[in-house]
Amino acid sequence: MERLWKFVKNKCLYNIYYETFDEFTSGINDCLSRVETDYQSELDTLMQLNFQKLKKSQLMPL
Repeated sequence: MERLWKFVKNKCLYNIYYETFDEFTSGINDCLSRVETDYQSELDTLMQLNFQKLKKSQLMPL
């Protein structure tokens, strides 16, 4: 979710001024409606399942 929101902010919020709240929400909705068409190739690299794996730690006895 965070990766998608970061992408939307980069595409439709940075350096763009929306005079009204309706224009603002319309800009976000337009970007989200184009996610599976126009932005598919860009999002394929962002929306991968790359999770950090943590090693098990040893607890020290008290």
